[in-house]
Amino acid sequence: MQAISVLGSTGSIGVSTLDVVGRHPERYRVYALTAHSRVDELAAQCVRFHPQVAVVGTAEAAGVLQQKLRAQGLRTEVAYGPQALCDVASAAACDMVMAAIVGAAGLASTLAAARAGKKILLANKEALVMSGQLLIDAVAEHKATLLPIDSEHNAIFQCLPHDFRRSLDDGGIAKILLTASGGPFLKRAVDTLDSVTPDEAVAHPKWVMGRKISVDSATMMNKGLEVIEAHWLFGAPADRIEVMIHPQSVIHSMVSYIDGSVLAQLGNPDMRTPIANAMAYPERIASGVAQLDLTQIGQLFFERPDLARFPCLKLAYDALHAGGSSAAILNAANEVAVEAFLNQEIGFRMIDQVIARVMDKLPHGTVTDIDALIEQDKIARSVAQSCLTL
Repeated sequence: MQAISVLGSTGSIGVSTLDVVGRHPERYRVYALTAHSRVDELAAQCVRFHPQVAVVGTAEAAGVLQQKLRAQGLRTEVAYGPQALCDVASAAACDMVMAAIVGAAGLASTLAAARAGKKILLANKEALVMSGQLLIDAVAEHKATLLPIDSEHNAIFQCLPHDFRRSLDDGGIAKILLTASGGPFLKRAVDTLDSVTPDEAVAHPKWVMGRKISVDSATMMNKGLEVIEAHWLFGAPADRIEVMIHPQSVIHSMVSYIDGSVLAQLGNPDMRTPIANAMAYPERIASGVAQLDLTQIGQLFFERPDLARFPCLKLAYDALHAGGSSAAILNAANEVAVEAFLNQEIGFRMIDQVIARVMDKLPHGTVTDIDALIEQDKIARSVAQSCLTL
């Protein structure tokens, strides 16, 4: 029986994780559930899964949650704030951590899990994008296990040799092929993208995701962040990570080998597949996802991304080439710009412009520790805010 802390349990990844947990009560129990402000949803999850600890963002939310839980007769401990997230991620009673807090907010708790030697199911790509070598070093030093949850990186993980040790050359690997759906605007005229609304941007044609990550998919910044994530997860240089548009979202990613072989992982677009794969690794368990019927799909299509349509993808490659804190700057600027777009403060095509301005303004320093990283993130956000009105 393994105990899991689900960080970000009311988001789409968290909900899917708990669905898998609920299918295997003989294998998994919940140690902790966390949510920032969705108290009602978190309370309902606590009633079903009886965690030892529940964490929310503020003291006020904690008080409301505690009242709800006590009314249900639950004795779940209620805590709040960033340190509480780190505590449940590193607790001795926890075996496995689903790191699914969106954005930079998930960085500290993911590092805490790594330093505690936990099995980390990494759904928060921003944590690795920002911290890069810091997180990889913490995983190695404390003998933690890092398993990717992004469907693309989990697909790559499944296609790699079983003894892979973060060296493409040692594994006979030519390159990594990241697939991308292309989002909702793949065929929309580029000169009409200025008028895109938030509701249009979050209407992903294949995946059900949160609003922020849905906008990232529409701009393909999501794929750019995944390129950086793949670099750190698999030791792949930028010129050996290739992005391919694949609108059907059936092939989740591929690995090309030096002998000419290409291995692909296929499946229906449902995050419970990579979640179940990582939770049970190296075993396989039922995820609740329907079996893939290729005869119903008929044809699979591929094309190269158009960087005029998706400039955020190029910005991510630029950040990876630049190194240092450039990826953290990219991520911070993107979070500010996407939030501004969702709040209708800027237009859709302003997102990449804000990011580019911030990257031009700030030097790409060396990342030495988490405090320096958080400070760089703070500065980048401030500069991004100032760029929103230019």
